[in-house]
Amino acid sequence: MLPDELKDHAGASALDAAFPGAITGGHAERNEPTLWVAPARIVEVCRYLKDQQRFVRLSAVTAVDWLPAAPRFEVVYLLHSLERNQRLRLKCWLSESECEIDSVTGVWRTADWYEREVFDLFGVRFRNHPGLTRILMPSDWEGHPLRKDYPVHGYKYSYQDE
Repeated sequence: MLPDELKDHAGASALDAAFPGAITGGHAERNEPTLWVAPARIVEVCRYLKDQQRFVRLSAVTAVDWLPAAPRFEVVYLLHSLERNQRLRLKCWLSESECEIDSVTGVWRTADWYEREVFDLFGVRFRNHPGLTRILMPSDWEGHPLRKDYPVHGYKYSYQDE
């Protein structure tokens, strides 16, 4: 459901008309709209925003861990329309038990490394990703360092064996 404050935003209202029920909420701050999107609809929403609304640049994909809140994770997509110099933020909520969402690498190739970083640091899995492997931590690292339940000083790790 598109909030009243975003009904005047051309991209948000067009998206709401094209995909009824895909937008679950939103707000606007500092002339930058944020839309909450149903996780199951993220790929089709992103495809529409790129092809029809000209958000051709994916600036970033990141996540937030809201532990102990439920749902725990928020995956954030930062979009930019170079043609209109507009920005749009998309967010999807994921529960801890189903910490998985479809990959948008088929829409923007730049999502590849962003999604790998979110996977590595938060443990969010991206379905249909072409190579979802760790990108910042060693491949045998245990845990995900940006989760709020990760130990503050990290797990004990011995570099002498390398």
